[in-house]
Amino acid sequence: MTRKAEREVVVWGAGSWGTALAVHLARRNDRLALWVYEKEQYETMVSKRQNPDFLPGVDLPDNVELFHDPSRPPFNGDLWLSITPTQYLRSLWKVIGPVRQEKTPVVSASKGIENDTLLLPSEIIESFTGAGGVTALSGPSFARDFVNGDPTAVVFASPDGECAKAAQEIFSYDNLRGYNSSDRKGVELGGALKNVIAIASGLATGLGFGPNAVAAIITRGVREIARLGAVMGCQPETFAGLSGLGDLVLTCYGAESRNRSLGVRLGRGEKIDDILGSMKMVAEGVPTTLSVNKLRESVKIEMPISAAVYGIIYEDVPPKKALEKLLARSLKRENE
Repeated sequence: MTRKAEREVVVWGAGSWGTALAVHLARRNDRLALWVYEKEQYETMVSKRQNPDFLPGVDLPDNVELFHDPSRPPFNGDLWLSITPTQYLRSLWKVIGPVRQEKTPVVSASKGIENDTLLLPSEIIESFTGAGGVTALSGPSFARDFVNGDPTAVVFASPDGECAKAAQEIFSYDNLRGYNSSDRKGVELGGALKNVIAIASGLATGLGFGPNAVAAIITRGVREIARLGAVMGCQPETFAGLSGLGDLVLTCYGAESRNRSLGVRLGRGEKIDDILGSMKMVAEGVPTTLSVNKLRESVKIEMPISAAVYGIIYEDVPPKKALEKLLARSLKRENE
């Protein structure tokens, strides 16, 4: 006899992390609808019952239903998980916002800052759903390790404590442990900016430097993130947590990190357009670097590592020259 599904969840995005979370919830006997943007990828996933582009070798449980037309999800669901790259969120939500039932809770796992508006993912979504109803999910989590059973810890953040706790309880199953926070802006900011710092750590590796340089970049990178967070009204302790230091360490050292890998290739002399053209997955740190540059200029704070990454990607500054400029900065106290 088939056991009744625990709940129905619609996942908006079939990248590696979206697919992994869909599989995770399906293993508990939730009923999942997984939206696939590209028609060719959708057809491949339907025929193979895997996601060979982003999570090869992982079978989709029978209770994961795939769909391609965003205006026609198989069901409305008890929960929506939005996990589309940040720069495409607005165009997606223009279509799916009217489809969503008003009381359906939304969890956002996108990481980035919209280039034109400088809005965070939850803020983009709430421009279509109304304020206060979105919970952010972030933390150190490589999809393959997670779906293969590695213990993984993440944080769920919302100004509404009940929303954060509800999401925490839904996703905390098997090898995933969730924590909750009220500092959604800090959690999203940490998840976005760590990708910029990860590019810098990859640059150091690509230039031939070892762990000393990477450790320095991580440590000073946390300081940059916290400095911007303070101006934006975030809680300082957030950046020492899972969505701050935790995610930053994983992304700066982990071989699976797209942003670190992009930085390594830049450090070795490859051009940014060639690197992006060869990548199937989105390296969120590239557009986030542009947004961070606008933010730091608007609030007039120093973020030298982020500024160096911006110069390399958007102004064609040679990586070695950018490093020399960093080292030549005036000496400061550590807490500055």
